[in-house]
Amino acid sequence: MPTEGAGHHTFEVISHWAKLPDGWDAPMAAVAVDSHDRVYGFNRGERGVIVFDANGSVISHWDGVEFVFPHAIYADPSDNIWIVDRDAGQVLKYTAEGELLMAIGERGHRSDTGADNSAFSSNGWVDVTHGGEPFNLPAGVAVAPNGDIFVADGYANCRVHKFSSDGAHLKSWGDPGDGPGQFNLPHGVWVDGRGQVLVADRENDRVQVFDQDGIHLAQWPAELIGPAAIWMDADGAAYVAEHNGGFFSVLDADGAPLARWGGPEFRSCHGAAGDSEGSIYFVQPVEGQSGRRIVKYVRK
Repeated sequence: MPTEGAGHHTFEVISHWAKLPDGWDAPMAAVAVDSHDRVYGFNRGERGVIVFDANGSVISHWDGVEFVFPHAIYADPSDNIWIVDRDAGQVLKYTAEGELLMAIGERGHRSDTGADNSAFSSNGWVDVTHGGEPFNLPAGVAVAPNGDIFVADGYANCRVHKFSSDGAHLKSWGDPGDGPGQFNLPHGVWVDGRGQVLVADRENDRVQVFDQDGIHLAQWPAELIGPAAIWMDADGAAYVAEHNGGFFSVLDADGAPLARWGGPEFRSCHGAAGDSEGSIYFVQPVEGQSGRRIVKYVRK
């Protein structure tokens, strides 16, 4: 098998990892891994969430659960599964089996940000003139250890929103622009081991670091091209899918580069998650085909 990466972050690549039954359509939008190393593929075809074992065999799928536009998926430490349904304008909390526990956001609502709210587009962010309330085509979600919820509201907004564990809106921050605390499509979000909120500021080609009250702390030094998603392991290594460049970067806890691979053939890579054995799952395009698939990178 081919290998990618460098040093401790060298991986064997399993490109055809998912063993889908004949006839299943599964263009993947995102991936999450729970504490039992079950892999959740968020699918823009039928069967919105497909659950795999570590070998790529299908365990189950969420029957009867439908989404408007699957965008992001996140597994919290209690194995609740969080969904960002971008075009529905909602963040949804489910059990691992697909039972809905909570919905944040009014289905179909789009806030006033200056964007054209009649259009659903991946470049709606270019029309944003000011920050708006939750939501206008949200993109990413993460949950802090105390249960607070952080949402990157980016496709037609420029803000990060903070909610309590019961879904009450606590605060928001961000304006359009490229200065500290400003965003051009906040796409992915992560809460690190220090409690800092990391935001993949996609069209500004950077990751910004905040405290949980929205105070800007830092910008990561690594050169990134359209970072879309961040996943961090227990050692504080961050795995970043660079949507616009097609690269996969491994960075330390302060954003210094450790390894990088990929290129234009993987442009529009979109998700990242890892398991307890050190393997990483990236969502990346399939060369010569439409849609994306989950590719497993096994640590050597």
